[in-house]
Amino acid sequence: MVDGSRYDAWLLGRAQDGGVPHLGCERPCCVEARVQGHVEYPCSLGIHDRQTGSLLLIEATPAVEPQIAMLHTLAGVTGRGRQPVDGVLITHAHIGHYTGLMQFGEEVAATDHIPLHVTPRMASFLQENDPWAQVIEYGQVDVHPVKPGQSCQPLEGLRVEFIEVPHREEHSDTVAFKVHGPERTLLWVPDVDQWGRHEGLLAQLLEGVDVAYVDATFYDGSELPGRDLSRIPHPLMVETMEMWADQAEANPGVIRFIHMNHTNPVLRDAALRSQIEAKGFCVAEVGEHTPL
Repeated sequence: MVDGSRYDAWLLGRAQDGGVPHLGCERPCCVEARVQGHVEYPCSLGIHDRQTGSLLLIEATPAVEPQIAMLHTLAGVTGRGRQPVDGVLITHAHIGHYTGLMQFGEEVAATDHIPLHVTPRMASFLQENDPWAQVIEYGQVDVHPVKPGQSCQPLEGLRVEFIEVPHREEHSDTVAFKVHGPERTLLWVPDVDQWGRHEGLLAQLLEGVDVAYVDATFYDGSELPGRDLSRIPHPLMVETMEMWADQAEANPGVIRFIHMNHTNPVLRDAALRSQIEAKGFCVAEVGEHTPL
């Protein structure tokens, strides 16, 4: 525990939107996962305020129920019932990040006015499309728009910056979050286009950050033979590590990779993970804890 920290952040998932096993995948990575009962949830983060008992969820994934249950267990919280969390933040409108909101609706939890912090464009998307519009209309969530470049305080004393990042924008814009606690600052950037599309972006995002959860959808691109990576332009892990090699060696463990595609070999190859760690980077582990 860090002296002066008030909040506990826990990683609740580290996979890309479809998780593992991935629907429609008949490659060994998912065939073996089905046989072994191995599951990887889409990336999500939970935060607990030890003073008030309040809970914050970052990303409402398709696996929202087991992830919130995990958060309750890690935080030692019981009896939340139909108010499972006290706030939700969502980065953008791709299915691994917002579709869990449907379970806040009448047919499942029927929650009561849970604050939902999103960009104005993301808010418009939700308000204009069912079933999300109904969840808002019925008061299961209350939308609190936050413009990129501005901040909100979803829990007392916890400040979250919304930072616009380049990514596919079919339905909404995309933001990263800088989460500022009394002791530490955490970066959450699960989705972003290749760093070269916005010069200096990675350095800007990492400035003043103690722990950085960073997009690692693909390792080197070879895990997707025959696919046009220009259509899914996430930064490759090998490129991120090359760009930030000196800084990672000087400050090992700060950059922690998340949002791994089901084909990404780091999810299965312990030797490869060891090589990554030897360079000062980390493949994030579900359940890992950061005091803020």
